[in-house]
Amino acid sequence: MEQKNSLYAMLFLAMLCWGGSWVNIKVLSGYIGAYDVVFFRYFITALSMVPIILFLKKSFAIDLRSFGLVVLTSLALIAYMNYFFLGTKYGTASLGGAMVTSLIPINTFLLLALLRVRTITKKDLFALILGALGVLTMLDVWHFDMAQLGAVHNLYFLIASLLWPVVTILSSKATKISPIVFTFYMYVITTAVAWAFFVDVDALDFSTYDGIFWLNMLFIAFGASTFANTIYFLGIERLGAREVSSFIFLVPFAAISLSILFLGESISLSLVIGTALTLFAVKLLNNISLRKRRTRA
Repeated sequence: MEQKNSLYAMLFLAMLCWGGSWVNIKVLSGYIGAYDVVFFRYFITALSMVPIILFLKKSFAIDLRSFGLVVLTSLALIAYMNYFFLGTKYGTASLGGAMVTSLIPINTFLLLALLRVRTITKKDLFALILGALGVLTMLDVWHFDMAQLGAVHNLYFLIASLLWPVVTILSSKATKISPIVFTFYMYVITTAVAWAFFVDVDALDFSTYDGIFWLNMLFIAFGASTFANTIYFLGIERLGAREVSSFIFLVPFAAISLSILFLGESISLSLVIGTALTLFAVKLLNNISLRKRRTRA
């Protein structure tokens, strides 16, 4: 029981790290561009994952099919990070963290439904409508401010929420390799593609990168990527995907709270209500129970 409670605490910290990544990106956007962030973040993360994989005694072996999926997933990840970065740079970290993270499970469900992997029941349809109302409430459309509704950062957030399900579905197809090892190779390929096509390392001005820059870069690399992903995968292995999925509900509110604390962002009531509505829709869609089931004696 003590070991299980420790894992719960680690999962809680992992969700805080994921929520905090929106704050990190907002700060880093004042220093470098989207692809520079991708290069630095995943280069550091890939290096830090090597000792973890060795400690967990996972094999680095990868078959050709899994490698092909790694390449496709890496391209989708780069696209996601680009819109994640742009939306946060021109919008707010709180809106992005609430909107994108709560929309991702809904968009994943819709994509799987389009692929005929899942069917839409009446309950699902109600949840989807509720989720749409939640997103519209986040955007405060009830004041009929069309300029706010059509703001470019909202479009970036929407695209990001559509791209991450592609990353999730592609990575789930790699069944012959450990998820942690797959993620490691995904970070390696992502770094290599960013370096080869988007980042001129020689042109980077390292003299402008102060302590604030490196603090946020290291936090997003070690905290939001290495630590959070490793704990999430370990949680799935030891607790099961259904139980661990309930922790995802902490991410939007972590992003909102940390944006208030570190960025001084003002949070509207519509954002909080919209986030709650959307997360309730996610709960209905995925049949997630937020209460522990009692085991019978």
